[in-house]
Amino acid sequence: MTLSTSGQHTLRDNLRDIIDRPGVQHGIIGLILLNAVLLGLETSPSAMAAAGDIITRLDRLILAVFVIEIAARLYVHRLAFWRDPWSLFDFAVVAIALIPTSGSFAVLRALRVLRVLRLLTMVPSMRRVVGALLAAIPGLGSIALVLMILYYVFAVIATNLFIDTHPEWFGTIGRSLYTLFQIMTLESWSMGIVRPVMEQFPYAWAFFIPFILVATFTMLNLFIAIIVNAMQSYSEAEHQETAAALHQTQEQIEADLQSELRDLRAEIRELKTMLTHQDSLRPEGDGRCT
Repeated sequence: MTLSTSGQHTLRDNLRDIIDRPGVQHGIIGLILLNAVLLGLETSPSAMAAAGDIITRLDRLILAVFVIEIAARLYVHRLAFWRDPWSLFDFAVVAIALIPTSGSFAVLRALRVLRVLRLLTMVPSMRRVVGALLAAIPGLGSIALVLMILYYVFAVIATNLFIDTHPEWFGTIGRSLYTLFQIMTLESWSMGIVRPVMEQFPYAWAFFIPFILVATFTMLNLFIAIIVNAMQSYSEAEHQETAAALHQTQEQIEADLQSELRDLRAEIRELKTMLTHQDSLRPEGDGRCT
């Protein structure tokens, strides 16, 4: 039983070393990129007519490699695999590709392209960006609520002011919200919407310009500021974790050196004691020349 357990640990360690090799990681990234190209070619009728069989076989082969990789990671990490959000994402993406895409599950065929998102988990720089975006969600949610309140207030005012002359843009709250969203994106806001409204209401600029200043130049910049701050905080946290790990490693090395030094001193003391004891047992005059 002991040998069997030791063999399992050795196999798991060897498999972990293989999975963590940079060459293997780069190979998986290359397969993800190739799979993305193949999924794009599947949308082209001419490409499928010319090499549809090859594209399908390569797609299945790459999927098989992904399944083997996930199975190996499950064997190596065991329960730790399920506690890692990135691993769960990889498992879900690969599992979706294994579901039959016939009948009522035909819509899942389009979700196979989610395999491309595995790049977010494989490339460390992309993983940091996603982590920063997730960390920024609470702050972004607060700004979004403020923006929604402003939208609603301006939409109610716009509907009351312009419903009679421009019902196609401000006939209901919903239409007003959509029109204000178009104005916020600055897409044809002046010639397409505001100037026609100003033909009936010359002072309408006093309504639209403050809305643009608040919604476009203030709130959207706050979104960017929150994301940048989150990325900076995320990077600082990573640096602190790295520094803490290095400090812990240094302390461990120092502790090991001190322990070895104490053992060496103890051995030297024992050696001195043995030599002293041997000198005391040596007969007087032993080894002297007469």
